[in-house]
Amino acid sequence: MTQQELAAKLNIRQSTLSQYENGQRQIPLNTLIQLALLFDTSTDYLLGLTNERNPYPRITNKSE
Repeated sequence: MTQQELAAKLNIRQSTLSQYENGQRQIPLNTLIQLALLFDTSTDYLLGLTNERNPYPRITNKSE
């Protein structure tokens, strides 16, 4: 996936995504969560806090 395609999925500009990747800008929490959901992984994995790529079990709607 190109930066342009990923930026479109995140509803941000490609230049903003590039700044996240290059450490020139901090990634907002909501964008980090979107990335984890998009790539079916955990935020810990994206942040380099674990080598485990598989996500934790997702929270389900408790009213169901």
